[in-house]
Amino acid sequence: MSRIWAVAVNTIRQILRLKIATAFVVMLFVLLPVMGFGMTGDGTLKGRLQSFVSYGLSLTSLLLCLLTIIASIYTLTSDIKNKQIYTVITKPIKRYQLIAGKLFGVVLLGSVMLLIFSSLIYAIAVSMPRFLNSSEQEIAQTKDEFYTARASVSPMQQDVTKDVELEYDKLAKSGMLEEVFKKDSKQQIMEQLRKQKKLEKSSASVGSQVLWEFHNIKPAAGSEGIFIKFKYDVSVTPADNQIFGGWLIGDNRKPVKEIDTGVYDLSRKDSVGIAHEIKVPANAVAKDGYLAVAFFNVPLNNTVVMFSPIDGMEILYKADSFFANFVRVALLIEVKIIFLAVTGLLAASFLSMPVAILLCLVVFFTGSISMFIIDSFDYLNEGVAGFYKYVLKPLIQFMPQFDKIEPAAFIVPAKILSWGVFFKVVSIMIFIKSLVLLFIALLVFGSRELARIIV
Repeated sequence: MSRIWAVAVNTIRQILRLKIATAFVVMLFVLLPVMGFGMTGDGTLKGRLQSFVSYGLSLTSLLLCLLTIIASIYTLTSDIKNKQIYTVITKPIKRYQLIAGKLFGVVLLGSVMLLIFSSLIYAIAVSMPRFLNSSEQEIAQTKDEFYTARASVSPMQQDVTKDVELEYDKLAKSGMLEEVFKKDSKQQIMEQLRKQKKLEKSSASVGSQVLWEFHNIKPAAGSEGIFIKFKYDVSVTPADNQIFGGWLIGDNRKPVKEIDTGVYDLSRKDSVGIAHEIKVPANAVAKDGYLAVAFFNVPLNNTVVMFSPIDGMEILYKADSFFANFVRVALLIEVKIIFLAVTGLLAASFLSMPVAILLCLVVFFTGSISMFIIDSFDYLNEGVAGFYKYVLKPLIQFMPQFDKIEPAAFIVPAKILSWGVFFKVVSIMIFIKSLVLLFIALLVFGSRELARIIV
């Protein structure tokens, strides 16, 4: 272990001598405070906080990931190029200890930098309300919608399989399939009909209502309320872009006199196409975690009101603290650092520095848009789709899917990153993918001929 530690210390010294490392550190120390008090977002305190934390974490993640790639490759390729490695491998140190020491050094330095800059972001974020002279209303809003970690519960999805099959048969018998859907396959047509029927189930025509049922809502102890988050879509946009709605929130499974929870009847007017939140006391949730939400489309609107099955309706409630969630989110960046450090050492074990950096950058940016790449291949013709399905897709799926674990996706909407989800990410990214790449790196570097003995 002492040999690995000695290599790690030497690796850290190598990285700290890099000018690009100094440049990245200075950039973060300068830019983060400037961003904290210079960004305005949508003009509200919540908007400013969301903008700062989003861009601050994204910038920190990007620069530390790039530094990890460069440092992990440089520390091995420079030793080989400058022949310094000969002074190491001739000593009683094995090649796997050399790789392990360099990996430990790169990860340790990246972890320390992450701790420093994530702490700086957190300190600025929690201090901003005091320095910006925010109103009590804005502070209360950020307490409910930013300085928290909320779990999300979606409504029960209604089964529309029979409705879809009936609609498909109806179109087929009338000869309208080709006219409406042109050259789409049956699977694509069924999928479009399924989305259409689901949207119909979550729409309210003039004078009618739509009901959602939620289960397993478990607010944290001491929670003051829960939040109904919704977004209106309409068939015809009103002149003032506003929808007047009646809401009934509570447990509707019993007669009113027998209900032992709070039932809240609200009327409000909200803009179309923008997400809104209704806060009601937590006692609206039944003891078994059940909650019903009903929306009534008053005749005054004179338009069909729709709620997207994807993001049109959900329940949010506090499940943890902002600090605990921020720590878990920062650790997601640590996972990326570890994976990229291993990838960099693997590339450096058999490639020159420029080529290794290029390869790692391809892996990094592919992982950052992996979902876009996968989705973009869904509608390929059969010939290309076969090659993609059996060759490209498994390769892309083995690559890191960084876009699924972006820190801003959790912190900005105050969405909880549970320990269960975090450990799932760790098990896949570190204990499976990173270990496989590390094993390959050890094999490649262990069999590499570094010098040839001539007699």
